[in-house]
Amino acid sequence: MSGHNKWSSIKHKKGAADAKRGKIFTKIIKEITIATRDGGPDADTNPALRVAIKNAKGANMPKDTMERAIKKGSGDDAANLQEMTFEGYAPNGIGIFVECTTDNLNRTVSNVRAVFTKYNGNLGTNGSLSFLFERKGVFTVPKDVIGDKELDELEMELIDGGLEELEVVGDDLNITCSFEDFGNMNSVLDSLKMEASNSELQRVPNDTKVLPLDQAKTVLKLIDAMEEDDDVNSVFHNLELTDELIAALEE
Repeated sequence: MSGHNKWSSIKHKKGAADAKRGKIFTKIIKEITIATRDGGPDADTNPALRVAIKNAKGANMPKDTMERAIKKGSGDDAANLQEMTFEGYAPNGIGIFVECTTDNLNRTVSNVRAVFTKYNGNLGTNGSLSFLFERKGVFTVPKDVIGDKELDELEMELIDGGLEELEVVGDDLNITCSFEDFGNMNSVLDSLKMEASNSELQRVPNDTKVLPLDQAKTVLKLIDAMEEDDDVNSVFHNLELTDELIAALEE
């Protein structure tokens, strides 16, 4: 589990610092739009919108961009957006789970299949990886928000939110709970005044696989290419992030 969370944290940091920031904005705009469409434009009564707005603030999204996304979600255009998932394998048996939001199903299917093919992967049928991933709530919180508080003390406070794992990754805390406890954990973090820089439902692998560095880099090329597509929101995998691979990513 922790290997995947580290990858998410690294990607989030890299994206905020370079050209991928635009991709992060695109993803969050979709989150805000769909949350508004499904639950209304009032964040006080729409928990999904409240989380999406927190993510937008964590990514330093301008207020007017958020407001445009909420307006779009209140309009007729939002009805054309659909959420869909794809499952398949990268080379060397690494499972890949792709979440998308699209207004053109044929385009998205074609693009996802093309990436799998280009990088010698295989697009499978939906449900083929259900044994491999479990949906979890994952919160990224800057470590400095807890001040001098000990991690053991924080763990006790987060148990009411359904804490399953608390991990330090660089300057952040990764907090993991079950899918069902996502709302509970969000409320507990609010009560503790711990503002998350990112909150999302992730598909966390039950098991991870270690590959030699050159093979692992090939898998990450497929993942990067998939994430470049505007219709793709998230790509999950079960590649183990070894210390060697993390060092290579951070070079």
